[in-house]
Amino acid sequence: MISGRVTPAGVILPFYSIMTMKHFLAAIAILTALPAHASGDSIKVVKGQVSDYYIPVVTQYDVTGVVTDDQGLPLEGATVMWLHSPAHCNTDAQGRYRLVATDGDTRLCVHYPGKEMTVITRVASEHAVNISLPAKTSASIAMQRRAAQATRWYDPKDATTSTYCNPLNISYNYEPWNNNTRQGGSFRSSADPMGLTYKDEYFLFSTNQGGFHYSCNLSDWEFCQASFQRFPADDDECAPAAWVIGDTLFYTGSTYEGLPIWYTTDPKGGRWRHAVERNTLPTWDPHVFLDDDGRLYEYYGSSNEYPVKGVEISREDFTPISKIHDLVLLHPERHGWERFGMNNDDEVTLKPFMEGAFMTKHGGKYYLQYGAPGTEFKVYADGVYVGDHPLGPFTYQQHNPMSYKPGGFVQGVGHGGTFADSNGNYWHVGTCMLSLKYKFERRIGLYPTAFDDDGIMYTVTAFGDYPCWNADHNIQSPADRFTGWMLLSYGKPCTASSSDSTFAAASLTDESMRTYWSAATGSSDEWVEMDLGGMRDIRALQLNFYDHKTVQHNRANDIYYQYRIKASLDGKDWFLVVDKSDADRDTPHDYIELRQALRARYLRIENVHMPSGGNFCMSEIRVFGMATGSAPQPVKHFEVKRDKRDRRNAMIAWSAVEGAYGYNIYFGVSPDKLYHCITVNGDTRYDLRGLDIGTDYYFTIESLAEAGRSPLCRTIKLKK
Repeated sequence: MISGRVTPAGVILPFYSIMTMKHFLAAIAILTALPAHASGDSIKVVKGQVSDYYIPVVTQYDVTGVVTDDQGLPLEGATVMWLHSPAHCNTDAQGRYRLVATDGDTRLCVHYPGKEMTVITRVASEHAVNISLPAKTSASIAMQRRAAQATRWYDPKDATTSTYCNPLNISYNYEPWNNNTRQGGSFRSSADPMGLTYKDEYFLFSTNQGGFHYSCNLSDWEFCQASFQRFPADDDECAPAAWVIGDTLFYTGSTYEGLPIWYTTDPKGGRWRHAVERNTLPTWDPHVFLDDDGRLYEYYGSSNEYPVKGVEISREDFTPISKIHDLVLLHPERHGWERFGMNNDDEVTLKPFMEGAFMTKHGGKYYLQYGAPGTEFKVYADGVYVGDHPLGPFTYQQHNPMSYKPGGFVQGVGHGGTFADSNGNYWHVGTCMLSLKYKFERRIGLYPTAFDDDGIMYTVTAFGDYPCWNADHNIQSPADRFTGWMLLSYGKPCTASSSDSTFAAASLTDESMRTYWSAATGSSDEWVEMDLGGMRDIRALQLNFYDHKTVQHNRANDIYYQYRIKASLDGKDWFLVVDKSDADRDTPHDYIELRQALRARYLRIENVHMPSGGNFCMSEIRVFGMATGSAPQPVKHFEVKRDKRDRRNAMIAWSAVEGAYGYNIYFGVSPDKLYHCITVNGDTRYDLRGLDIGTDYYFTIESLAEAGRSPLCRTIKLKK
């Protein structure tokens, strides 16, 4: 604590109480950062018994004036102070005050009961400042406290869901205060996920979260803190590996210099210990795989130069016990999807990156998965090589990439992990590209995965950012996960209470995660309305919040979104549908599955609270359900032309279908294996640059409308 008195020379001589070294160093940092406000100002160093004390030396003078009410009558006992300073005085019976100042004291704050607290800004030359206080009119700044209301569509006390919608609605951590955030401001990110089943629950580990997420159904996620960081901006938890041996869960992060391997039998209890003090291998992007025979293997590597490596390791101390094998390397000259660039269109800047190795065993075969070509691109995907032994040799799977999603609202599904749920159905979690404020601004997606009768491993991303049935449903065919609820919000007009600068409300319905609307403030007066263009049966909504003028870095416990959703038939009379006005969960991509269909035309989202001082801001309001009427007609004039000079490229074109808002392009290596899907909204062309040389492909397409989807058109064979 610091207090002081003024000497005749005008030097502040502080009195010091005992403080910790941590607080003392912080005080020094603050004092030494103070600017000099007048000629001759400096820092005085006082030798203390233990350490030096750094004290600003400033020129002082009196600022005087009179405080009155708005009728000009003097106010006795008004408190006059410098804003954010303990220095203050009270007015006398004539309303007069006298306050010691320096040139750096520029903001006078005055309080009197029943009057507005008023802040006056002065310039250094003003030594006399009179202040008038108006009567108090502003509303209380206290947060609203009342229980949220249940409606027939949503009950906040019983909000578990049977569906989910990508990106996953988890509490993505904020990037630390570093050079990545200084230009664009605070942003959330996580990537490089891996999932596993442990003690009848699903655990999700991902980059730099300060812990992990867990769920009982893959829809509703909780967060548990488990931080291993040594420094606030460390990468101790980048691209982590987690594995289970018996009843024990092990965990480690990416490292070149050696990190501990932690273990626990009670991860949610927060007790972790060291199994190994320092890992011995330079394992960036590690994955540890336990085979059926009890032998343990590690895979690692993140490079645009070196191959992914694999090695058998000891179960006792996790040191290598076999030769270290070079396993697989990228071949972008043959595999178009492995090329660098947002659309595999940059073969100049850098060579593509191979990273995120992951091993899955199925049917006696070993499926070595890997990510390429770069996490900041929409074409980020996972490929797979197949072998008969955990360390190979491996053969490139003809159907590649194994997980691929370059279109739609959520784009990219690379550097992921594959796991089975309690019913034995497979899922793949992967990294989704956002890359708006910074190239490594990312999200996580979850997609059903399977192995066909020929042993082909594939992930279904068609309708992967629409509502899909969660793990509570034992659905063996991945394509059957889609609920059939269509997108009702694409391109719909929105009006808002306000907009900050160019962040207009039109961005709320453009199906792009990389554009956003922001209100002018974060107050509870802000709102946005959407006109669906007619009566619709609404089954689910997804509010994708974004950060504009947010001040948050790393994780905090007071991050939550509060709002209300109302609906109307005519845009005039509104009724409550969803009340989250007392929510306390961090839900940046809040997905609301309604208990029954909502019949309405207009929707209104009213802000109650935004976290960390940010503006009321969203990248997208997505509405799902059905419109009345017939499904759209099949696509006509569908053409796929392979580039004669570069067989990795193909141009796809078709004629627009009346009433359709989008299209799903399906393709694969045989007519019955059309596992790849590209969603295109509002266009009738797509430049595909992800084909493999020497492979025949088959293509078809369907149109998407609010009343359903069309039958597939004829299948086109694209010769190698």
